Amino acid sequence: MPLTDRDRAILDFEAEWRRHAGAKEEAIRAELGLSPARYYQLLGRLIDTAEAQEHDPMLVKRLRRLRDARTAAHIGRAADMR
Repeated sequence: MPLTDRDRAILDFEAEWRRHAGAKEEAIRAELGLSPARYYQLLGRLIDTAEAQEHDPMLVKRLRRLRDARTAAHIGRAADMR
């Protein structure tokens, strides 16, 4: 399934958000009309698609790597609590 305009906008925003003035959450609301929670939910699903990988492979690889590191850290903390 090809990327929608919203999908491309989310990926493009994530790639360029540091260039925007202000807090990221404010920019998400202002530019995309999404709550930050919904934005991150959509982004998380989006980076697992081949279409997103084709659109911006470096961004998707970086975001997957960050997600995997957070997951590993969370699992490690959970194991330490036992």
